Amino acid sequence: MAKTQDVKRGTTLKFGNDFFTVIDFAHIKIGRGGAFVRLKLKNSRTGAVLEKTLTAGESVEIVRVEEHSMQYIYKEGELYYFMNPESYEQMSLSAELLKDAQKYLKENKLVKFISIEEEIIEVKLPNFCELQVVETEPPIKDARASGGLKPAKLETGASVKVPLFITVGEIVKVDTRTGNYIERVK
Repeated sequence: MAKTQDVKRGTTLKFGNDFFTVIDFAHIKIGRGGAFVRLKLKNSRTGAVLEKTLTAGESVEIVRVEEHSMQYIYKEGELYYFMNPESYEQMSLSAELLKDAQKYLKENKLVKFISIEEEIIEVKLPNFCELQVVETEPPIKDARASGGLKPAKLETGASVKVPLFITVGEIVKVDTRTGNYIERVK
């Protein structure tokens, strides 16, 4: 067990059965009264943000967050299968845990698993991925890069808005955090 003075931004704490990451904290001392620590916490499972106030010197449980790379290999039904590239151990995850990451998963690509106490709480993709356009409207003649946008379906099933000059079969770079088109890959 650690004390509140050991807490800093980015520390992960356990309260009850939930894990919280410290977004912000403030150590406050008011006149004659005792000091306290005000924490702004983000629930690692749900993403909900809450504030919690603790007495200075109070014990808190700090947990270790582990990050390791896994290779996406295939999807079967509602399960996505990954393999550890070092030990070749395989595991499956549900679409519910992957959330939006499933829209950008491409076979044989590495992703990072964030886990706390052997429980995977988040799957992190690289910030950008390159995917092929499989369906979109025909290009508009004399379309320019600064023109409008049209919908396009990518090889993974994700939909993204692309410039009017993009055609079926082209590779585009997409920001996996926002789902926005970045550029055409040559």
